[in-house]
Amino acid sequence: MRRLVIGLCAALLLGAGFAGTVSAASFSGSIVLPGATSAEGIARGEGSTFYAGDAFAGDIYRGDVRTGSASLFIDAPAGRNALGMKVDHHLLFVAGGFTGQGYVYDTRTGATVATYQFAAANATIINDVIVAGGAAWFTDSTQPKIYRVPIGHGGSLGAASTLVVTGPAADLSGPFNMNGIAATRNGKTLLVAHTGDGTVYTVDPKTGASAAIAGVDVPNVDGILLEAGRLWAVQNFSNQVTELKLSHDLTSATVERVITDQAFEVPTTVARFGDRLAVVNAKFDTGFPPTAPSYDVVVVDRH
Repeated sequence: MRRLVIGLCAALLLGAGFAGTVSAASFSGSIVLPGATSAEGIARGEGSTFYAGDAFAGDIYRGDVRTGSASLFIDAPAGRNALGMKVDHHLLFVAGGFTGQGYVYDTRTGATVATYQFAAANATIINDVIVAGGAAWFTDSTQPKIYRVPIGHGGSLGAASTLVVTGPAADLSGPFNMNGIAATRNGKTLLVAHTGDGTVYTVDPKTGASAAIAGVDVPNVDGILLEAGRLWAVQNFSNQVTELKLSHDLTSATVERVITDQAFEVPTTVARFGDRLAVVNAKFDTGFPPTAPSYDVVVVDRH
């Protein structure tokens, strides 16, 4: 009985700690990325921590959605880009954009753990990344390819391989095609946002076969996030985030809400902190590369 009581108390404390972490994300508004010359990607770290990137300079910022602050964390070597990103334990995986590369950083020290050359520089756009099923998956926006980096026990990294995508997601008619990426927790299904088609496809990580998710009509779709049976699709030049409820078999979806905010200025990617969404403003309405005087992360209530 004593062990049972101790176990129940521990469970309550863990539950309280988790709830506290989520409710701590009470800040609403814009978090400036000081000194950034552009912005594109965001990833959730531990607790209320987020990481965001300077798209064309490659620098990485670390911020806190509880305090509403951010500062430079990694002063990247010249020539790097930083688009979509994802954290897995102490590793930050970053899509390297026009460099054709992918980067892995240590979130404890900021050191570069690995650099992958997926394709020739300026011949492609490595746009986003997801970590699932023991691997990091990077999208290519100009070729029907997804690049896989295996992750072993303790965070060891293996050699990259290429998954050739077939079916409707392989459409290359737009300037940006496969863009944002998400995955089921077990990694058995990938989801890719297709900017040119304005929709989201499922992709089999073993065969590359793709299929459309019915009911997902999201023009200007960019980054996506899959959590708790819901899909958040960021629609950059539409200045909104659409939240969709997915069917269990991932073949269809229904719109639950469309999230807008006056502070949105061409948002590209999103991270979730409980009922708060942290959305990056890329400000591509000022040009490409953009020329805005400052760049920020906007924190909004998803309801």
